[in-house]
Amino acid sequence: MESSFGEYIINTDKKLIPVERLTELLNNTYWAHHRSQETIAKSIENSICFGVYHRRKLVGFARVVTDYATMYWLCDVVIDPDYRGRGLGKELIRYITEMDELKGKFGILATRDAHGLYEKFGFQRVPDKFMRRNANWGEERQ
Repeated sequence: MESSFGEYIINTDKKLIPVERLTELLNNTYWAHHRSQETIAKSIENSICFGVYHRRKLVGFARVVTDYATMYWLCDVVIDPDYRGRGLGKELIRYITEMDELKGKFGILATRDAHGLYEKFGFQRVPDKFMRRNANWGEERQ
């Protein structure tokens, strides 16, 4: 699927996502700075992906993991720092939350600093309910 707004396009075609460019964007975030290109490529394969393009250049990205029945996890939302302040994040989240495949599903996400953005689209802060298990949990206990 594709949507245009101004000079920008949001597209869900995974084949259009340049993995090297996405790795560059994600490696400049606090949550994915450690991910390898191989891990990022695998995450694309197993998710619904959304690329934001300006003249064919990837300038934003998000992905969704879902069971298509009850819930979805919105993650890896990133906008190139040179393109921030142009409403791209808002347009991207609007596009995702209005997708037919996700309507009526329970949405979750984690953020350290973008609560205001997500609250505009119906996400609510839920203190004391969120839990996580680190990938290397078993190794930490040894």
